[in-house]
Amino acid sequence: MTTNEFTLLFRRRFSMAHRLIAGESVKCAVPHGHNETVSVKLEAVDPAPLDGAANMVESFARAKATWHRWIDGHVDHALQLSHRDPLIGYFREHEPEKLPMLLITPGDPTTEALAACMMAKANALFAAETSPLRCVEVEIEETPTNTVIFRGVPEHHLDAGYLGLPGAPWWLRGDMSINDL
Repeated sequence: MTTNEFTLLFRRRFSMAHRLIAGESVKCAVPHGHNETVSVKLEAVDPAPLDGAANMVESFARAKATWHRWIDGHVDHALQLSHRDPLIGYFREHEPEKLPMLLITPGDPTTEALAACMMAKANALFAAETSPLRCVEVEIEETPTNTVIFRGVPEHHLDAGYLGLPGAPWWLRGDMSINDL
C-alpha cells in the first residue's frame, strides 16, 4: 500500500465582507471586510508511485483551474452572511440582482465555517471533475494575526439541512454556487 507522500498546495487571495450577528462582538456585527488568503492542501485519492514518465500526482494547471475559477469568480468580493441574517431579505426585495454575490453559511460566516465550507466545496469540485485529488486541509488567513486551519470532516460541522431545502447545499455541489437562494 502506498501512502500519500506528495501534497499539492495552492494559495489564493480574495477580498470579502461579512458580519457576525450571533456573537457578542459589536465590531463584527457591522459589515466589514478582509483581504484573505486561502491555502488548500491536496493529496491523491488513490496514492500511487510516480510513473517514471510524467512523474506528477496531477498537473498543477489541471488541479487548480476550477478551484481558482470558483475563488476568483464567485468568492472574491462576495458578501458572506448567516442564513439567518436579515440583510438577505433586503437583497431579495431591493437588489435581487446581487443575490448571486452573497455567500451564505449555516450560522455566522466565521473563518471556521468558511474553512469547512471551502473544504467541502473543493472536494465536490474535484469529484465532479473525477480528479485524482482530494482536499485534506484548508487554511484561511483572515488577518496577518488570525488564521484558521481545518483538517476535519466538513459534514461534522455544517448543517446540510440549514434551509430545509431538498438536495445538497451549495458547498456539497460540484458547481460554482456560493448560496442556495
